[in-house]
Amino acid sequence: MKKALDKKEEKVKIKLFYDGSRYTDDVCVIVNGKSYIIKRGVEVEVPKSVKLALDDAKRQQNHASRFIKFMNS
Repeated sequence: MKKALDKKEEKVKIKLFYDGSRYTDDVCVIVNGKSYIIKRGVEVEVPKSVKLALDDAKRQQNHASRFIKFMNS
């Protein structure tokens, strides 16, 4: 069990999209009660669990967008 927990806390490098207009704010991610503020446009190291949370959020956002397009057509 401990080995599985250690794997989640492995650090990974990420860089969030920054465009200078719409996507400029820092991103707050909370995993298991711990908060992370991630600056856009800068490569940072975060626990793997934070990257997984961001990936899940993006996947949900894409799914919701497709559903809205479907409902409006």
